[in-house]
Amino acid sequence: MKIATMATGGIGGFLAVKLTQTGHRVATIARGAHLGAIRENGLTLEGPGGGETVRPWIATDDPAGVGQVDAVIFGVKGDALDAAAEACRPMLGPNTVVVPFLNGVEAADRLAAILPGGNVGNGLAQVSTTIAGPGLIRQTGEFARFSLAERDSRPSERIGRLQDAIRETGSEAPVVDDVECDVWMKFIFFAALSGVTAAGRCTLQMVRGNDALSRLFRDVIAETAALARARGVAIPGDAEEITWNLVNSLPGGMRASTAIDLERGRPLEIDWVTGAVVRLSRAIGLDAPLNSTIYALLSPYKTPPA
Repeated sequence: MKIATMATGGIGGFLAVKLTQTGHRVATIARGAHLGAIRENGLTLEGPGGGETVRPWIATDDPAGVGQVDAVIFGVKGDALDAAAEACRPMLGPNTVVVPFLNGVEAADRLAAILPGGNVGNGLAQVSTTIAGPGLIRQTGEFARFSLAERDSRPSERIGRLQDAIRETGSEAPVVDDVECDVWMKFIFFAALSGVTAAGRCTLQMVRGNDALSRLFRDVIAETAALARARGVAIPGDAEEITWNLVNSLPGGMRASTAIDLERGRPLEIDWVTGAVVRLSRAIGLDAPLNSTIYALLSPYKTPPA
């Protein structure tokens, strides 16, 4: 397959390395020092099994030079979605599928408002990765699961081909019955993880070991689950317990990328996570007091001071 990673951050970089290793032609869209390092030295993935370096088919900051591809792995920050979506247009053919792997629950709809709806799929990534340096992606933990589907969750040849390609790399790509439910279940977890570990400057171990933080985390889970149900998403009746059990199964040192971005003075994409819970709740007449409070606490750091 011809596949583009837009852009080549933690998720796109992970898949770019793995898919290149299994013989697919991957165009890595990147910029700055990261792009320069990929061009000069290749793209490296460091993980539990050691390091792997590949030379992508194309490394560029100009999607127009790539040509049409079979699939676009779309993994930018929420605030960058509009511009990145527009930049994807030259890579789209009639059957190209753009699969968003972003935090939040609005990415597919936002993409479909910019790109032809027939080109847009939906998905979620469950892998812990980050850009550790120019040309270097680091994976922490051994899990790598990518759920993807058409927006209506109906089977399609193009989604099946991409799922097969991801499975060939050793990652999971399960058959998805209800992609909206899956995206919301991740969001219920991530909204709490993002908000609490960032606002509390804490890890999951600290959450689990502190009664007040545990109650807050569980209440944020419940608040976000209530929003999903009010919007008609078919999440399980015990979604809250499923999510809390997940929290208790994860490494104690884990915290959200939001918390890391806050620590490092980077912009925060809270408008598409905690802020989205607040905004989407208000749109249907629900209160979201806990997410509103967390959003207020983090809002001064959305854009780091100059």
